[in-house]
Amino acid sequence: MTISRRNLLAVGAGAGLLTACGSNTGRGGGGSGPQLSQWYHQYGEPGTEQAVRRYAAGYRKAHVSVQWRPGNYDQQTAAALLTDSGPDVFEVNGPTLDQIRSGQILDLTELLDGVKDDFNPAVLAPKTYDGKVWAIPQTIDMQLLYYRKSLLRAAGVEPPTTLDALVDAARRLTDRKTKGLFLGNDGGAGVLGGTPLYAAGLQLVTDGGEIGFDDPAAARTLGKLHRLYADESLLLGAPSDWSDPSALLQGLTAMQWSGLWALPQVQKELGDDFGVLPFPGDGDHGRPTVPVGAYGAAVSARSGHEEAAKEYVKWLWVERTDHQQDFALSYGFHIPARISLAEKATRLREGPAADAVRFTTEHGYAQPLLWTPASQTAYQDALSRIIRNGAGPEGELRAVVRKVRAELDRVNTGRKTP
Repeated sequence: MTISRRNLLAVGAGAGLLTACGSNTGRGGGGSGPQLSQWYHQYGEPGTEQAVRRYAAGYRKAHVSVQWRPGNYDQQTAAALLTDSGPDVFEVNGPTLDQIRSGQILDLTELLDGVKDDFNPAVLAPKTYDGKVWAIPQTIDMQLLYYRKSLLRAAGVEPPTTLDALVDAARRLTDRKTKGLFLGNDGGAGVLGGTPLYAAGLQLVTDGGEIGFDDPAAARTLGKLHRLYADESLLLGAPSDWSDPSALLQGLTAMQWSGLWALPQVQKELGDDFGVLPFPGDGDHGRPTVPVGAYGAAVSARSGHEEAAKEYVKWLWVERTDHQQDFALSYGFHIPARISLAEKATRLREGPAADAVRFTTEHGYAQPLLWTPASQTAYQDALSRIIRNGAGPEGELRAVVRKVRAELDRVNTGRKTP
């Protein structure tokens, strides 16, 4: 499948090499004010590029040129922010601590005056540091569990609402032709990430910047994921990976973890023969959980037009709710970052789409700002060994806790108290 907004939810994606930057081919805005450059990563959904160019062309207070950036966008922006030739306004999958602490991006807190509570808190949290907002969420992607109603009904299986029930359902739904559950061709380590920990009532990093899963419940929960593998209930080696719903549609699996973006295709091919669920809670303190993510609009501190750039971001991602709805739902299938817009969007009012919006509001979590790439790699490698190799979760997690604690000590050095 082509590059799209789902990439920000793909846990553990490898970083590519910095690619050559393209020329400025943006169609300028109609304004006669300052010249502003705006960068986007390359979306896969048809029409998205034309839409953002149209938004920019409609702005009258500045001349905005859009650059569509193929290749490794995060590395491109990281390099450009160190120069005077980078963007004024840019999309950010983050931001990162380095961008904030080194003063590369501007504080945008004031742009949300009076409307901050209308932004989904799960996606606003990782864009907030020391009580300040550093990027304005644009639109939300999320993951959830799809299931075939007819297959569950034939096996006498209820939609699972606990992790134990999910393990049992996957086993009972597995036969010679169909596996019970598809979590990706690696068994789930890549896509699940911290989701099972949140489902156990834990966190990757607490709000106070401490490790959030140094708890026996973490090992108990992750151990149950190995049971899925050991029971041979997991589909492995599917023609397409978890982000594509083909395995579910072709009857290779009765349940599949995928993204909201797949819902229109699933609905078109299965009609009413499917439902959606959050990842089920586990243990006495467990809770249903769905991971969410959102690209945000940030402003470079090296822009020569800081106030004009901030004003443009406010216009596009705070004031122009029509553009925000269009961006979320006309080119793919996503949820507006504003709660009020999600609630009144026609395509999100009924059926599984409405369920997905509710899951996002009630059960959504985003990867914390303090969860570093080194912490992620250590955790994901351990999760893979637990799921596929049956490695003892207690020992694996002890090693991860040591690594993450060292990372948190490093990144918390000099951190202000919110």
